[in-house]
Amino acid sequence: MNERRGIVLAGGYGTRLYPITLGASKHLLPVYDKPMVYYPISVLMLAGIRKIAVISTPDDLAQYRRLLGDGNQWGLSFTFIEQAVPEGLSQAYVLAKEFLEGAPSALVLGDNLFYGHGLPEILRIANKRTSGGTIFACKVSNPEQFGVVSFDDKGRATAIVEKPPEPKSDYAVTGLYFLDGSAPERAKKIVPSQRGEYEITALLESYRAADKLAVELLGRGFAWLDMGTHGNLLDAGNFVRTLQLRQGTQIACLEEIAYNNGWLPESWPSDHGAFLKNSTYGQYVKSIMGIV
Repeated sequence: MNERRGIVLAGGYGTRLYPITLGASKHLLPVYDKPMVYYPISVLMLAGIRKIAVISTPDDLAQYRRLLGDGNQWGLSFTFIEQAVPEGLSQAYVLAKEFLEGAPSALVLGDNLFYGHGLPEILRIANKRTSGGTIFACKVSNPEQFGVVSFDDKGRATAIVEKPPEPKSDYAVTGLYFLDGSAPERAKKIVPSQRGEYEITALLESYRAADKLAVELLGRGFAWLDMGTHGNLLDAGNFVRTLQLRQGTQIACLEEIAYNNGWLPESWPSDHGAFLKNSTYGQYVKSIMGIV
């Protein structure tokens, strides 16, 4: 059976962050001490996923190749897929069909940050579900701005609606989706919405209607941040800085996750140690690996 593969959707025009995104891809902007794209990649790594496709625009793909390389420095394997025109989140599954080769997938949005005690455990539980799909919902104060999942009195999901004017719950569907190998074929059958997009909520509804969708609720111990606006980008940077300085640990340190997972090649310190000398991020990596 094929192991689950990861998809990071880092395309789009980044219009909510204009004019910053006139000169750089949104997902390469700094969130305190790391590029934004490190945060979603770290989520896939925590789930145990090593084969990852990065989907972005024709203009930006070269920057992702330069930043991430082939992924071997973290024990990963990256594939880069062009998205000429962004037409909705479900489009990612159609674009990635050849990469997935029928395997289950975990799609994470490139501007989403997840943090919380026990996160690796719930991710790995979702990874073990090879049939159907798993989504993660988080309580928010403004559900009308998100895709919303509603429940019956037994806690079962009854509907997933994109940005409803009158939400039936205050649980937003986060930008992380674990789906089985049927996702690309299901995505092909989706009809564009009134916005002209192939909505992810339509794809998730196809799983829910078939009673093949699990919903994991992220409680008070978890943080989910969308970094797609100026204010949210600043908030995310302050959140990361505060936690890291207070706790003395890193959020989304790819080297640390790879090291803990046993994915780093033995030659890693000699091959990459020189890059760690001058930054606090690098000093942290050296400390956890015992590099002098």
